[in-house]
Amino acid sequence: MSKSPIITKFRSLKSIARKFRRDLKGVHKRKKTATRKGTSPLTGNDFVLVFAHNGVGKTRLSMEFKELGKVEEDEEKRDTLYFNAFTEDLFDWDNDLDEDKDRKIKFKARSKFFDGLDGMGIEELIRPHLHRHADFDFRINYAEAEIRFERNVTVAGSRKRIEDIKISRGEENIFIWCFFLAILEMAIEAKRGDSYDWVKFVYIDDPISSLDEHNSIAVASGLAGLLKKASNDVKVVISTHHGLFFNVMFNELKGKRALKGDSREIKRKAYILHRNHESVIYSLRDTGESPFLHHVAALNELQMASKSGEVTQYHFNTLRSILEKTAIFFGRQHLSTCFEGHPNKKLYVRFLNVRSHSKYSVFEPDDFDPSEKKVFREILAAFLSRYPFSSDLLTSLPVAAALPAQPHAP
Repeated sequence: MSKSPIITKFRSLKSIARKFRRDLKGVHKRKKTATRKGTSPLTGNDFVLVFAHNGVGKTRLSMEFKELGKVEEDEEKRDTLYFNAFTEDLFDWDNDLDEDKDRKIKFKARSKFFDGLDGMGIEELIRPHLHRHADFDFRINYAEAEIRFERNVTVAGSRKRIEDIKISRGEENIFIWCFFLAILEMAIEAKRGDSYDWVKFVYIDDPISSLDEHNSIAVASGLAGLLKKASNDVKVVISTHHGLFFNVMFNELKGKRALKGDSREIKRKAYILHRNHESVIYSLRDTGESPFLHHVAALNELQMASKSGEVTQYHFNTLRSILEKTAIFFGRQHLSTCFEGHPNKKLYVRFLNVRSHSKYSVFEPDDFDPSEKKVFREILAAFLSRYPFSSDLLTSLPVAAALPAQPHAP
């Protein structure tokens, strides 16, 4: 019989951040004394993966992890390169409100995130990542701390380059992610004396939101491939609310490292982080070697979106995907199978066909009116009433004794 999963409870995000650092660094053996039990030495892990729904505190957790790496005597000294919602705030649009021609992004050059980039050729590291997802190009002016964008278009049958263009919010998010990937590449290859030799840990929180399945897999596989080629011992934490992204990272980050001549096996830990609404207690479930099923996690996420009303194109695409896979599982070829006998069968199928059509951008959520959200809730409820998957990932599992936690609220 398989061993039951164990949940450990914490009183603060800082205590969870401390645990992640122990997971990555390992635990040295301590001698037993009259007041303290001895501990067995544990080797550190290369990666920690965390799944948590939005609102649990993933971004705050990443900042707690970063703060633990600061040296008290010197606030400038730190050990963590991070990507989260604050990273995106390092880039701001400076639009030309008068002429509407001179459009650019300003970046906060004083941030340690940009230290030492001038002259490092980071543009050539960014472009291979960017051009997998987008068709525009860019220019970085370090002296002015600004980035301008351009795109080749066809006008009257000939190609023309349009400069100082305004890119969409989705394209901007992709660009910032690719900018980070280029810095990450420098950090995991840094040697003593290089610009990013201070990086000992990397914390990545929800790199790209609102992706469809194909692009989630592409982003996850690209990130995993990059991390497996690390030539130094930088440790990485990745947290996400995206069930498929979590599962792909879990399955990609295993086996041997991809760096030539490095035969070490990758070591990783994976968790599900949970907090009941307004609770001050956090639950951390160790998934062991079997991460939760993607469809269960996805349905859990869809139920939360349905209750909150924050329904996006991503949720429609996810729901359609689950319906199609359920139909295939039962030997049928069309998602209408999931509503057989339901009086609104045709309405639901027609609505899903229109609303999850491939013409919608995978990078940008659409706004939906109340009537569309109502139909989404009806479709989800109709499906779950016929196929009642259990989405309780945490509350029925046994709870372990908590590791030492901070007594104060998060």
